[in-house]
Amino acid sequence: MAKDLFSNQASLYAQYRPGYPRELYEYIVQHVKEKQRAWDCATGNGQAAVELAGHFGQVLATDISEKQLQQAQRHEKITYSVSSAEKTPFADNSFDCITVAQAYHWFRFEEFGREVRRVARPGAVIAVWGYSLVVSENEGLNTMINSFYREKVGAYWDKERTYIDDHYTTVPFPYEPLPSKEFQIQVRWTQQQLVGYLNTWSSVQHFIKANGYNPVDKLAVALAQLWPDKITSNFYFPLFLKLGRITK
Repeated sequence: MAKDLFSNQASLYAQYRPGYPRELYEYIVQHVKEKQRAWDCATGNGQAAVELAGHFGQVLATDISEKQLQQAQRHEKITYSVSSAEKTPFADNSFDCITVAQAYHWFRFEEFGREVRRVARPGAVIAVWGYSLVVSENEGLNTMINSFYREKVGAYWDKERTYIDDHYTTVPFPYEPLPSKEFQIQVRWTQQQLVGYLNTWSSVQHFIKANGYNPVDKLAVALAQLWPDKITSNFYFPLFLKLGRITK
């Protein structure tokens, strides 16, 4: 079973985690032959599932965190359920497309791969993607964010975080490769929104548990000196995609 690192901050996750660009979904689905049913694995609060519902007749969205699913947006085409990535209740040959957003690095790859081949229809598409460290248009903010990421909470990231730092170039992906493409998540945030996002980091939660205080609080004071409250600033997240066709 994948790690559940986000139940404790599920409401923060739903409020502050960025969404994904519509162009990403359009690029993925153009490779899908039939669009009857999709599985969004590790759906979290359902961000990707809602977008997939615009392209598929039915979306089944799973997560190991019931608290995350409680935050998910309801939709007539989406059925949410608690399930691990590696073992699901789905029938064989059920899906035309399988997606994993910002979660693939937590999976047991070999077991998940077996489950994918079992539940996928012949020729189905699998798309896994993630995004790396947020980048600001303000170099002063970038310096602060990078220092916080690597020095303050760097030791508190789970080892799987290296897959994100490597942009998924080092994860096993045993599927017939399809042409990939890079995207960006564009956001315009206030200082409060950036602080809210930083509080969703699993490393921050690990730090709090180990040290008894929240390191984001001190960073927020420093941010306030550089960046006035209620003034918005542009940020982007580099987004990387691995796309493949599932062969039995």
